[in-house]
Amino acid sequence: MKNRPLTFLLCTTIAASPVGAIAHDSNHAVVPAGVVGEIETTNVKMKFDNVVIRGAQVFNGCDEGLADVDVLVSGQLISTIDANVEAPEGAFEINAEGYTLIPGLIDAHWHGIFAEATIAQLALTGEGYWNLLAAKAQNNALSRGFTTVRDTAGPMFDIAKATDQGLIDGPRVFPSGPALSITAGHQDFRLTRDVPQGAGELHSFERGNMFYITDGVADVLKRTRENLMQGATQIKLMAGGGVTSAYDPIHTIQFTDEEFKAAVEATEAWGTYVTTHAINDEAVVHSIENGAKSVEHAHMATRETLQMFKDNDVWLSMQPFLDDEDAPALNEFQKSKYKFVTDGTDFVYRTAKELGLKIAFGTDTLFSADLAKRQGAVLAKMQRWFTPYETLKMATCDNAELLKMSGLLTPYPLGPLGVIEEGAYADMILVDGNPLENLDLISDAKANFGMIMKDGIIYKYDME
Repeated sequence: MKNRPLTFLLCTTIAASPVGAIAHDSNHAVVPAGVVGEIETTNVKMKFDNVVIRGAQVFNGCDEGLADVDVLVSGQLISTIDANVEAPEGAFEINAEGYTLIPGLIDAHWHGIFAEATIAQLALTGEGYWNLLAAKAQNNALSRGFTTVRDTAGPMFDIAKATDQGLIDGPRVFPSGPALSITAGHQDFRLTRDVPQGAGELHSFERGNMFYITDGVADVLKRTRENLMQGATQIKLMAGGGVTSAYDPIHTIQFTDEEFKAAVEATEAWGTYVTTHAINDEAVVHSIENGAKSVEHAHMATRETLQMFKDNDVWLSMQPFLDDEDAPALNEFQKSKYKFVTDGTDFVYRTAKELGLKIAFGTDTLFSADLAKRQGAVLAKMQRWFTPYETLKMATCDNAELLKMSGLLTPYPLGPLGVIEEGAYADMILVDGNPLENLDLISDAKANFGMIMKDGIIYKYDME
């Protein structure tokens, strides 16, 4: 019998932990020290009926100026913003002189299952263990001030539900569920010995919602609707070649026009949108022409293609991938593909800014607890192309606008996200200093964030 989970480990060509890292060794340790990664959170959790924050300079997420106002949180929402707010009886009051109050950060391209887990851990375990790894990764993301994530591929439905029900602590989740990939596409992690695959036969990772292999209009419609059935807030298609996948050269276009349009039609019928993985220019054009409303990556896009984003009101959800300390561990085959990505980063950001595109911020961290720790540092890296104000606006107000495209499928209908305004969800951070002047403060949440609040609950409190 074929070892289905092991095929994922063998097929995926990212540098991985050895298989022995998960097996019992001579001293019976299940996993050697350091493999799982550090738990970064301080495990503070305080809830009050009312919280008043006084003395901070307030950045509302959208406007460049700072306001000298008090902020009253009642329950999970911001109830009052004004000078000298009168505190309700029994309210918890925070003196935040010297701090800047900003909205909670939003990562628009996150993978809760894949961010910190190694390939070996995913390949040789099951959904229960995956969920534990993801819960830790989500908790760590919250401890960095990311109060919302758009999860753009992976089995995150249960994590999203457990978070919203208070079973685990982490950011709000807008889940795509398993990405849809064609055979030999960007998320086909089978071995060649696994094909031909019998009609109706599912890979074990498909059964576990890691990915769906979809070929033909009927199959695309079925998997799209199954994702929506499970709670997807948007649908992710792998529309072109990728760096970490084994079979697809970077230049490939994936999904036929008919397949692509079927996914878009089924998704829009539910009032939401399709986002695509597309790096090469042709795949980006293919995505836009067939109805995608957000494109992930697009690092090889030309100026003409970037103008198509503007003309068709499509979001550019790109990541600041460079050949630097945040580059993933890659083999030679992957490095040759990754160079196409890093070579285009500077041009695309500069041109997209010049053209006035809708630009989202996300990290796309994969398979590395060490890289995940740099989630805030990756955001700070955006100052290569954008001012601190533009960067913070992108990670709060702008990303929240992208999330609104899920329409009535949003899991959070009570108020706006990504802003500090009356009626908004109380997702906020107190930064020691002014990140609009020194964006590097965002890089180190442990040192510079005095408070992290999500849904009116305080998850970090380190105020003098």
